[in-house]
Amino acid sequence: MDDDLRALRSACDRALAGHGEWRPETLLAAIPADTVPDRYGDGGVVAELEAEVAEVLGKPGAVYLPSGVMAQQAALRVHADRRGRRTVVCHPESHLIAHEEQAFERLHGMVLRPAGNRYGLLLRADLDAIAEQPAALLVELPQRDLGGQLPPWADLVEQVGWARQRGAAAHLDGARLWEASAGYDRSPADVAGLFDTVYVSFYKGLGALAGCCLAGPDDVVAEVREWRRRLGGTLFGMWPGAASALTGLRGRLPLMPAYLERAREIADAVRDLPGVTVVPDPPQTPMLHLLLRTTPEAFPAAARRLAADEGLWTWPQAARTGDPGVVRVELPVGDATLALTVGEIRTAVAALIAHG
Repeated sequence: MDDDLRALRSACDRALAGHGEWRPETLLAAIPADTVPDRYGDGGVVAELEAEVAEVLGKPGAVYLPSGVMAQQAALRVHADRRGRRTVVCHPESHLIAHEEQAFERLHGMVLRPAGNRYGLLLRADLDAIAEQPAALLVELPQRDLGGQLPPWADLVEQVGWARQRGAAAHLDGARLWEASAGYDRSPADVAGLFDTVYVSFYKGLGALAGCCLAGPDDVVAEVREWRRRLGGTLFGMWPGAASALTGLRGRLPLMPAYLERAREIADAVRDLPGVTVVPDPPQTPMLHLLLRTTPEAFPAAARRLAADEGLWTWPQAARTGDPGVVRVELPVGDATLALTVGEIRTAVAALIAHG
């Protein structure tokens, strides 16, 4: 983001997506003054967060880590070593495949085997093509690259059963488990209870500082804690992120149903706009994708006009699609989205394609 765009964003007093701009003063204000610091991840607010996350997810234990990339590498490495297998089955658009620079292959000597169609949800029927015995099945809930879609609950149960029958671990990429919980209308513990291990993020839907937890059986959590140190993640003081996470968990997890309701209200408000497609329609979680009939060049110009004229920040740019006349944006629903009226959101979306 260039300096002019950064200044334009800072001048906006409203935002469309998520919880608004990540302002340092706001994030730091979410750290209580009486926070008890840890020392290399032991004690203090880090231990408090780990205990609370374990309780919320219904797991025996949890460990705090600075990033989800590290958490999932560590958990899947533990599952692989215990089973003497090296293959992890996952969706073709899994974060592990798309965004981690082949970390599993290069650092752990493991193999990621995609299953299913990249444009569709991973379903139980897709696993029939896998003959080998994997170390783990990784399921992402919700599927972010598909607009926050969820597989049917019964199918999810069958996927986990498939892993169990093959002696494989079932691991949940729950970076947005909080949103999935609202979509299934089940508690986080109900969803997490299907899986052996669960990773949850704090900076996405909960709007905290960067950081995450890995939850599961005590012995697995203990091994992940050792891998955290090996991978350089046991920092001298981890308390700022942990304290911020506790604030976000307690304040925003109860709001997930309201965020989901707003996502569906937005879909109802914009689906009839010419040149707008809602994905999925209706939204299944507190997020959605919008396919907009405009060009990659026209979109940022329209977004800048909205920011300059209305003080409303939307997106700096949009993702390209296979159609050069259509772009895609992701709309996670949060506090900032709730602060706008549905009419204001409809007007903003229409403005983004008015000059396409």
